[in-house]
Amino acid sequence: MQDTISAVATAHGIGSISIVRISGDKAFDIAKQLSHKSDFKVRYATLTPIYNQKNELLDEAIIIYFQGPQSFTAEDVVEIQCHGGFIVAELILKATLEAGARLANPGEFSKRAFFNGRIDLSEAEAISKLIEAKSEDAAKILATQMMGSLKHYVEEVRDEMLHILAYSEVSIDYAEEDLPQDLVNQIISKLDVLHVRLSRTLKASESRQGLMQGFKVSIIGKPNVGKSSLLNMLLHYNRAIVSEIAGTTRDTIEEQIKIGTHLIRIIDTAGIRDASDEIERIGIERSIEAIEKSDIVVALFDNSRESDTEDDVILEWLEKYQDTKELIVILNKADLSSKFDVSKLKNYDYLEQNSKESAQILVEKLEKIIDTNNSSDEMMLISLRQSEAVKKALSAITESKEPLVDGELEIFSFHVIEAINAMSSITRPFENDEMLDKMFGSFCLGK
Repeated sequence: MQDTISAVATAHGIGSISIVRISGDKAFDIAKQLSHKSDFKVRYATLTPIYNQKNELLDEAIIIYFQGPQSFTAEDVVEIQCHGGFIVAELILKATLEAGARLANPGEFSKRAFFNGRIDLSEAEAISKLIEAKSEDAAKILATQMMGSLKHYVEEVRDEMLHILAYSEVSIDYAEEDLPQDLVNQIISKLDVLHVRLSRTLKASESRQGLMQGFKVSIIGKPNVGKSSLLNMLLHYNRAIVSEIAGTTRDTIEEQIKIGTHLIRIIDTAGIRDASDEIERIGIERSIEAIEKSDIVVALFDNSRESDTEDDVILEWLEKYQDTKELIVILNKADLSSKFDVSKLKNYDYLEQNSKESAQILVEKLEKIIDTNNSSDEMMLISLRQSEAVKKALSAITESKEPLVDGELEIFSFHVIEAINAMSSITRPFENDEMLDKMFGSFCLGK
């Protein structure tokens, strides 16, 4: 990492300001070349003209110099805050490359910060996820993790495991003596406490993934129950075609809306029924896929029509997912004469509304469900990588108990070390460069 890297750190597009970031041993010299200045005060904003190698004026910008190791990457870092747009930042970036920098790879600034000890992997992932946060709650959680809350959690778990390992390692040195039964019971008790704690964290994290990715809400029902009207009402504009012709919606329509402090992805699905039309049939298959990937399913039934076998199919889908997904059942077109057999909805606290007039009842219900699911103070894992590490630690803890009871302390220690390594991988593993490259490669340029 001796070379100096440079990239545009702001999103591509038109804006008031763009930032070109430079990191490495030559960063300070490059800043002096581009500005024709001999020195910069550390952490001080300096307004200066910016020139290229041909001495052509590119912009008047602000340069801030962060002297290593007191910088994000722990190297010399220069940030050039120039006027936004498609051209200016690219011209300045080109000038930095001509002056001796090379173009940074995606995530390379954060990768350098990691290898230089400024951040660990949990903090790096929090930085990346914070940029993509889909709710205020997610942003708050990620801000605490960026400051090290998950790191401290992992350190606590790891220290407990190290204490347990110490009991075993010391006892191995006195192999001719069996471990006292009360000591075995104490170790098992500690393992049980750890298992409960990690399981609780894993379960809470899985139930709150919508915070990071945006909660997925699918609207299902037979044709012509008002699904598209409901979507249009939620969006406050006519996104989906509304027609009396059954099967008008032949594909899933996905849009984002804000419910309370959360951004959700709402999916209007094709009416689920037996269809002979090939295009409609494909649309129905996609509807079923949308249901399976959703966090919340909104099922519509038509109050103005008698229930039939197509409604029974929707009820079968609700029954299938009643233990794994949040379900909202709506008896739609409540302003019309009632013909629907409401006894079929006896297992659900259904809502009544007219989707062409208002969706406020549904909005309030969605907000309540989302807020309830995310009221936990439990530590949250924010990536699949972190969840897999905890699962591996849980498995190792479970497998360690039998050899402990049997007095096979070497095998017991092996499993405890497995659990320690799994938890350590969340923050700062000391191997597997390929995994690190893959993780940091998912970052955006300039990060």
